[in-house]
Amino acid sequence: MSSTPNPTLAAPSGAANRRFSSFLATRPRLRLALFLTAPLTWLVGVYIVALAALLVSALWTVDSFTGEINRSLTLDNLKEVVTDALYRTVTLRTLFVAAAVTVIDVALALPIAFFMAKVASPRLRRALVVAVLTPLWASYLVKAFAWRSLLSEGGLLDWILGPFGIHSPGYGLTAVIMTQAYIWLPYVILPIYAGMDRVPGSLLEAAGDLGAPSALTIRTVVLPLALPAVIAGTIFSFSLTMGDYITVNIVGGANQMLGNLVYTNVGAANNLPLAAAIALIPIVIMLGYLALVRRTGALDNL
Repeated sequence: MSSTPNPTLAAPSGAANRRFSSFLATRPRLRLALFLTAPLTWLVGVYIVALAALLVSALWTVDSFTGEINRSLTLDNLKEVVTDALYRTVTLRTLFVAAAVTVIDVALALPIAFFMAKVASPRLRRALVVAVLTPLWASYLVKAFAWRSLLSEGGLLDWILGPFGIHSPGYGLTAVIMTQAYIWLPYVILPIYAGMDRVPGSLLEAAGDLGAPSALTIRTVVLPLALPAVIAGTIFSFSLTMGDYITVNIVGGANQMLGNLVYTNVGAANNLPLAAAIALIPIVIMLGYLALVRRTGALDNL
């Protein structure tokens, strides 16, 4: 015997949905709150709570005899990180590498992004976007080890530059800067390209009609309008370089950066509180950089 749906059971549910929709329709703030609840919960629970846990664990110590973590709060780790010459040297080295990578990537990304946004035809633009995205499909480790083989003694660079009396820089800070500049370059090109693409073409035509040279037009029209995108690109390259430790292990030789010290203290040294204290250094530097950038107003239009 077949059963037929009872319309009296579906009616209350439909009426409740309509009443709830009408209730939300007159309360835009409540709709916004419900819409943002899930992502804000994720942000607070995963990001902010994790940073708070990092700060708290930096105030713990490790018993030198048993290796157990002592959860009594102390500033010893923070004092060691601030006063020890080793951490100052590594911090300055990390800042230098991050700044060098950022400058190189911006210098390479600006002409590439401008050509993609304002010069290339639509078909060529699509091909260039694919070309920029293609390296992101490869594994980070594959790209780092590829540069290791390029920079090694007797590698491809030695083979190409040898006839000119020039040799590969080998492993060291130069190799780290070259490798990371290559790895992070797409992350700088894409936001700058998006910013260049938003610059109205009519402004460039107007500058040309008024007799402004191309260099003057780019300096006074394009760059000021694309500055927020350039800042976004620098944030990517600078922050990613500050936290990286794998590239240094692969092509850095005996050099260390802050990420290496964190990795060493978490693994071999088994000193999680000290590792947390060291990890606070790049976080503080990035917060200071973001505060400085915000004061310039470059992020207002992002």
